[in-house]
Amino acid sequence: MPSVDDDTGSEFPPEAFARQDEGDDAEFYAPIRLVTHIDDAAIAALSEFYGATLKAGGDVLDLMSSWVSHLPDDLPLGEVIGHGMNAEELRQNPRLTDWFVQDLNRNPVLSLADASLDAALCCASVQYLQNPVEVFAEVRRALRPGAPFIVAFSNRCFWTKAVAIWRALGLEDHARLVHLYFHRAGYSSITVHMLREGTSSDPLIAVVGRG
Repeated sequence: MPSVDDDTGSEFPPEAFARQDEGDDAEFYAPIRLVTHIDDAAIAALSEFYGATLKAGGDVLDLMSSWVSHLPDDLPLGEVIGHGMNAEELRQNPRLTDWFVQDLNRNPVLSLADASLDAALCCASVQYLQNPVEVFAEVRRALRPGAPFIVAFSNRCFWTKAVAIWRALGLEDHARLVHLYFHRAGYSSITVHMLREGTSSDPLIAVVGRG
């Protein structure tokens, strides 16, 4: 099985971000899917981690979001800006104060002001990014100094839309890959957290980068 080495200076091979389904993402995500992509125990672990990591009253970007953000109900926040590919799913998310639809694989540039966010989240979606380093760099630009970008993932995905390098790796190397994305995007502090090991629920890992 291929592995990922954060210390290498080599570039990703050109085929690393190819997908089995290169069809229009807007068409793929058009059907409304009011489902969760991790199980209840993993959701609870992620919500607890958000509660311990996020600053009360902070302004948050929920990147590649849907109808639910897994934020703890008792955590007061300022602006919660959702991004996704399905307007109706975002419209039904009760935690969002604002939202926008954008295909990051076609345009990774975020229309957000520099240093305007206290945190960013990305749950169960990083495997679909074809320009991950560019997107991570855009998030870093929009974060205030030291603010966290929390990227959480399990072993589930829409297989045909996941990029080739993700499909080729196992869960531990997925963590190394996301760590590498953070490193290439210029984050100065990167930590890996095993939230659920997967013995009695979905596995769940969170990689956190701070600028």
